[in-house]
Amino acid sequence: MHNAFWDHLKEQLSATPPDFSCALELLKEIKEILLSLLLPRQNRLRIEIEETLDMDLLKEKAEHGALKVPTLSKYVLNMMALLCAPVRDEAVQKLENITDPVWLLRGIFQVLGLMKMDMVNYTIQSLQPHLQEHSIQYERAKFQELLNKQPSLLNHTTKWLTQAAADLTMSPPTCPDTSDSSSVASPSPNEAAKNPEPLSPTMVLSQGFLNLLLWDPENEEFPETLLMDRTRLQELESQLHQLTIMASVLLVSSSFSGSVLFGSPQFVDKLKRITKSLLEDFQSRPEEAILSVSEQVSQEIHQSLKNMGLAALSSDNATSLMGQLQNIAKKENCVRSVIDQRIHLFLKCCLVLGVQRSLLDLPGGLTLIEAELAELGQKFINLTHHNQEVFGPYYTEILKTLISPSQALETKVESV
Repeated sequence: MHNAFWDHLKEQLSATPPDFSCALELLKEIKEILLSLLLPRQNRLRIEIEETLDMDLLKEKAEHGALKVPTLSKYVLNMMALLCAPVRDEAVQKLENITDPVWLLRGIFQVLGLMKMDMVNYTIQSLQPHLQEHSIQYERAKFQELLNKQPSLLNHTTKWLTQAAADLTMSPPTCPDTSDSSSVASPSPNEAAKNPEPLSPTMVLSQGFLNLLLWDPENEEFPETLLMDRTRLQELESQLHQLTIMASVLLVSSSFSGSVLFGSPQFVDKLKRITKSLLEDFQSRPEEAILSVSEQVSQEIHQSLKNMGLAALSSDNATSLMGQLQNIAKKENCVRSVIDQRIHLFLKCCLVLGVQRSLLDLPGGLTLIEAELAELGQKFINLTHHNQEVFGPYYTEILKTLISPSQALETKVESV
């Protein structure tokens, strides 16, 4: 309510005799909020509130000048203390110290607004599992309807999973500490062909999801089960690409400026902001964008070293730094390739181990973008988890044809 309402309420209650019209309007709203906070089983409290804040009775008392606003406020406070979440206990207790009737009613109304939001949030959280389950069943049912009309609807999905299984056969999982892999090191393709690790549905599906982050936009054979997620996957691919360039820039820069500068979180965050802002046009103009990055980063390193009283970059080192930074624009750049491989390995581990466990042993070059990786990994897990919940039965049937019983470590696709 606006300040004008409270000013008007103060004038009415201070008048002789007092005018209770605004107070009655406010008490009606307070009553409605209190009732909305009750659970269905709280019938006794509902009856009590209805009787105590009976608007017809209160209106009659107001007409005779017998409406006791402080008494009603005290009752509302007691009810609020009974109904509020623990996080609101302190706010309600503070209201008990307010003696001015208008300020008290104003405080009551504000805290009740917060309590109403608490109840809304609680209701949403309570319903979320049911809504999610309904969404999963609905999406699966709609897809089944289409599949009944178009039996070939899973052709691209089958091809996608077949390729993922083939990729794993040639290059087994490299995620540490899983039941599917005992070593971080990957054997050579020849060794993998001779001694392939048993394939599991979960690992094949994880590899398939990773392959989607490298999908050629010109390739129209996108898995049918992921068409609804294609835009979000493209957004994740764009974020991954940006993180690859950023981490490459930070890694090259740190080799020229030592641990002193890069031991400062503030300095690293500043380089991140510079790099991120200048990389917005990288997709369309990679050479120009990385040139701007190299100039700004070199200047920032030079100035920061100078400010700290350290030896600034020599002319040769500055030239070498800019040259190496500009080379990151090339896809075949070795630093960029290594960082890209390590980020993909991190995402694979996220699908198997979860984000937090995957962050415990980040490979070199990724520690400076840990927060960004955690965000990317969680988004990737959320997307793939929902997709598996919806289409898991279809994936299970397809994977049965790709993985022989003697190879399989699992009997069905499980939620990652």
